[in-house]
Amino acid sequence: MLIFTLDQQMCVSRCLRCVGVSLVSTAIICSLANILLLFPGLSSRFLLDRHVTSEATWATGVWGSGLLVLLGARSFVQSSKTRGCCAFRSQMLCQVLYSCVSLLGAFICGVVSANGLANGPLCLYNSTHGQTWGVPLKPSPGEWSYLYNRTLWSTVCLEPQNVVQWNMVLFSVMGSVSGLQVLLCVANVLNSLLGMILGHGSGQTKV
Repeated sequence: MLIFTLDQQMCVSRCLRCVGVSLVSTAIICSLANILLLFPGLSSRFLLDRHVTSEATWATGVWGSGLLVLLGARSFVQSSKTRGCCAFRSQMLCQVLYSCVSLLGAFICGVVSANGLANGPLCLYNSTHGQTWGVPLKPSPGEWSYLYNRTLWSTVCLEPQNVVQWNMVLFSVMGSVSGLQVLLCVANVLNSLLGMILGHGSGQTKV
């Protein structure tokens, strides 16, 4: 007699743990990227003078793709250790809710990052009224984005030094990583729903 043991719960639990661990690393990356955006050129002077890009000061990389995603990731890892049919199904329902919260945080961070990248940084530049602080690279309707004109990257903004490249790299990192978080959270919603359907799922098939 050959006995096949089916344990769907273990499969769902391994997926939860894998997603949770992955989200921890992405949350740390987004938080660090957002913090660096607050200190152009690694200087605190611009932050103290309130001369930092508004999308950076919203700190969506810290509380959105950072804390909210970490909250979900912690729950995913802990839930991977849950045993018992009823307890497991209850945990899976909680994971759907946690996944949605993390998904919302990552989505907001992605939208803000894309907006910050498209508008360009806040910087000191030469205007018709002399040197002033503003967002000179923000494209007007019908104009090409500064992203396609590399000569503007080093000629328009006077301070902070190299702020265009600084913002481009960090907002791109935040946008890309938050996009990955969205995919992981969506996958975890599907995985958690599967866990709710299967429950404990332990059974035996005898041949």
